[in-house]
Amino acid sequence: MNIHPLITKTADLAELCERLAKSDFVCVDTEFMRENTFYPLLCLIQIGNEEEAAAIDPLADGLDLTPLWDLLTENDEVLKVFHAGGQDVEIVYNFTKKTPYPIFDTQIAMMAVSQSEQIGYANLVESWLGKTIDKGARFTDWSRRPLTERQIEYAIGDVTYLAKIFPRLLKKLIKTGRGSWLDAEMEKLADPANYANDHGEAWKRIRAPGRNPAVLGRLRDLAAWREQEAQDKDIPRGRIVRDETLADIASHPPKSQADLAKVRGLSQAWKDNDIGKRLMKTLKNSQPLSDDEMPDKPKRGAPLGKEGVLVADLLKLLLKIRSREIDVASRLLTRSDELEALAAGVRKLPILEGWRYEVFGKDALELVEGKLAFAVEKGRLKMAHIDQVRADMIEAAK
Repeated sequence: MNIHPLITKTADLAELCERLAKSDFVCVDTEFMRENTFYPLLCLIQIGNEEEAAAIDPLADGLDLTPLWDLLTENDEVLKVFHAGGQDVEIVYNFTKKTPYPIFDTQIAMMAVSQSEQIGYANLVESWLGKTIDKGARFTDWSRRPLTERQIEYAIGDVTYLAKIFPRLLKKLIKTGRGSWLDAEMEKLADPANYANDHGEAWKRIRAPGRNPAVLGRLRDLAAWREQEAQDKDIPRGRIVRDETLADIASHPPKSQADLAKVRGLSQAWKDNDIGKRLMKTLKNSQPLSDDEMPDKPKRGAPLGKEGVLVADLLKLLLKIRSREIDVASRLLTRSDELEALAAGVRKLPILEGWRYEVFGKDALELVEGKLAFAVEKGRLKMAHIDQVRADMIEAAK
């Protein structure tokens, strides 16, 4: 594989992207810092296919990343391959307001061909290529310049190894016939709505203090105010006000700015500084949520009770058995809260639809309805239909 020197010039980047645009796929990874800024600070981009790879320095003076963004977001002939790519996709969206498409995530794909829930990149490389990655540069400060050869070599490995693994993983995925299982997961990863920073929606990420419309209205407006403050100052939102403090202010709004000095989580300076004034103005202008804006009540079935808890535990055991039988990560099939909902009587659930119903949901429903039982055969736990168990018992009694 041809490894290019660090790209710092627009002409070199354009030539690379022109060649990669003819590929069936490109592997992409990024290095970034997000501890001290509102948006992640992009420090390095790695991209490559089976023939060539390069690291791109987005902090280089005069470098125009347009050729790269066009390749990732405008060229739908080239598949973009990531590993655990959520944060990488977020960075692309922050620059372009678009997401890479079409997209493939090897971490998600591994859940369909193995029982690996969230396999890390180092373990993926070890599993498929038998190579051990040097993790020494993993927690480096990627924003410092110049980058060392060791840093660049480490970073490039994130796409060179992936370019070798992806075709093999895809071949196995096709062989198992489970490619369609991942369609919805990949579409979700590429959905721009997941990365849009709508200030008016920010409150929904905070644990809501009850369902009082006035309290939630204040929380909505305070959360939107915090987003703007953090964005303007380019610092993490938690450095403005923490979530729990914001929720406390929404529930128990101070009557005057002087009272901000009494709020746990705020400094004494808020009682007479400008940011305190802006917070109080936000509270003053806040309006309760309308009926249409109120969040839906959590959908629950009947209370589980002691027996329901036992049924949920049996469903979780069934999930372990089925995951082992078909060699798939249980997380791809369902979650614990969904099994508890099924045990509580809810019947409109993802596991009762599509491929999930066929491979797991059907048996889960039959277990809840008393049509399925656990059995031990040759020391291994398995599932058996009640009718078959009865037939076997009658046959054995003859």
